[in-house]
Amino acid sequence: MKVLVIGTGAREHALCRSLSLDSDVTALHCAPGNAGIAEVAEPHAVDALDGAAVAALATRLEADLVVVGPEAPLVAGVADAVREAGIPVFGPSGEAAQLEGSKAFAKEVMAGAGVPTARSYVCTTAEEIDEALDAFGAPYVVKDDGLAAGKGVVVTADLAQAREHALACGRVVIEEFLDGPEVSLFAITDGVTVLPLQPAQDFKRALDGDEGPNTGGMGAYSPLPWADPKLVDEVLQTVLQPTVDEMRRRGTPFSGLLYAGLAITGRGVRVIEFNARFGDPETQVVLARLKTPLAGVLLAAANGSLGDLEPLRWSGDAAVTVVVASHNYPGTPRTGDPITGLDEIAAVDAPHAYVLHAGTKRAGDDVVSAGGRVLSVTATGKDLTQARDRAYTAVARIGLDGSQHRTDIAAKAAAEV
Repeated sequence: MKVLVIGTGAREHALCRSLSLDSDVTALHCAPGNAGIAEVAEPHAVDALDGAAVAALATRLEADLVVVGPEAPLVAGVADAVREAGIPVFGPSGEAAQLEGSKAFAKEVMAGAGVPTARSYVCTTAEEIDEALDAFGAPYVVKDDGLAAGKGVVVTADLAQAREHALACGRVVIEEFLDGPEVSLFAITDGVTVLPLQPAQDFKRALDGDEGPNTGGMGAYSPLPWADPKLVDEVLQTVLQPTVDEMRRRGTPFSGLLYAGLAITGRGVRVIEFNARFGDPETQVVLARLKTPLAGVLLAAANGSLGDLEPLRWSGDAAVTVVVASHNYPGTPRTGDPITGLDEIAAVDAPHAYVLHAGTKRAGDDVVSAGGRVLSVTATGKDLTQARDRAYTAVARIGLDGSQHRTDIAAKAAAEV
């Protein structure tokens, strides 16, 4: 099977790493890719938002499967263009990707499907914003209706800050605050059958102790030793399957990766948000634990035969990923700084710990930073404690001037085991 992965981040590097280990994959391509992905897949220059260009590249490469990683190309309809070229693609149509592209649309679908979620108001005027903020009170949850690269949500007790963010969004969803721990659960679907993966937890705040601004994610771990063993089955029955069924009923069938961000509240499971693609950094730990070869599963989702697959096989090991971010992230990050220590990790820490590249590029003989989140250092172990130790040992080998990372990823969960 020849596979083309679209995207540039650590999520795409994680996908490419898993696909490169799959004996069914005879050729692996990525566009545009990054410095790390280029070590396992052949990189190609392409505008990931240009459906015609992506379809043309896939046709030229004679790809048997295209995997669209990021949300922006999915919302832009890139998967539609590839499908129209007659090539199987893992990723929803532009219309179905509105589950992530519009928070208001997602709320409509959840209402139709009877999926439990936070009460909310969609606001477009200052008056509506003030009424909604007043109705829910602090802490305020304010979400940009559209795509915002993981930074469109503000959760704050400061009314002025909440109002400022809401006014800057144009169309905004304001909702009640959901208490309780958060869980990320991915499911692969062909539009009918829904195959849930293992749950993970990510860390959105920039600083230790869940302090600082929201980010795209500073780390993740899996499994969740504190979660109810029945959680996955419950979410499949009350959230994932009803949503996929509702999307099909509406005439916008959803195939690809459906990501449910969940709050485990005192009143039960509630959906915080849907994404239409693998989440970053949770993908890094979930795929680290998946033993079933990945390509066949993604192809089955693309061609509608997911129901014919054997159950997925999982490692009993734990996985932890720690994001190394550049100076000033999540503000305007500093880029172009050389990264050292990557060869040492490959020589000393592999195979239990490895580096997945996010914002990197080659500059001569050097690998340099090229974005806010630069690397995802991922490790496995017999339990979370061992996986954490291996991840942070590897992180300590990395040299990147001004870089930052959280030191408490999975610490609480590991201590509770």
